[in-house]
Amino acid sequence: MSESADSPRVLVVEDDAALSEVVCTFLGDEGYVCVPAFSGTEALLLAERAGEKNQPFDLVILDLMLPGLPGDELVGRLRTAGVTAPVIVTSARSAVTDRVSLLRLGASDYLVKPFDLDELLARVEVQLRDRAHGEGREGRAAAALRLGRWELDPAARTFAVNGEPVRLTRTEFDILAAMMAEPGRVFTKRALFELARNEEALTEERTISTHVSNLRAKLRPTGTDAYLQTVWGIGFKLEA
Repeated sequence: MSESADSPRVLVVEDDAALSEVVCTFLGDEGYVCVPAFSGTEALLLAERAGEKNQPFDLVILDLMLPGLPGDELVGRLRTAGVTAPVIVTSARSAVTDRVSLLRLGASDYLVKPFDLDELLARVEVQLRDRAHGEGREGRAAAALRLGRWELDPAARTFAVNGEPVRLTRTEFDILAAMMAEPGRVFTKRALFELARNEEALTEERTISTHVSNLRAKLRPTGTDAYLQTVWGIGFKLEA
């Protein structure tokens, strides 16, 4: 995908030059403008300068183990400096306490290394879509999602079939929102577990199967439960 003046700007903070290049190249091919930083101090300087030029970054991808300024400290410094862009933390530290601590410091999401590039892309898309909704921006990301007889409004957090509202829990809604944004894509349970991003979903990854089962039960009276398909041994996908 070619870049344009409207291409989202992503600050990639990663001291591993090889991994940084892989991430920047991958996201660049998807139409993102990536700016690498190889230390915490360099990242803070770049973010501050971008703000001064009125060209702030739309998103930050941040490793924790950084020279100069550790990633966990950088998160707080970015927020103090007025950087409001979503911050996706990447780290080999997988303990729930680490994730909770970073989220409380101001991180928007947490991705455990090693990670799949497609999952990283999905996280980026979710964060930018949520940011666009929060700022009331117009465009495709903020538009209602439609699939067959379904319509989901991410901003209003409503879901309807043939115009009739269907009551969903927070996690059920987040699962459908993530999948409707990419119909046809096969989502692993792990990916859905991470994308749901709330306390209910953070309990156990296996609860995703329970949520999907509950979704099907709610959709069965509408005759559209077959949209939600199981890909055995992998996860789930949507097809109308």
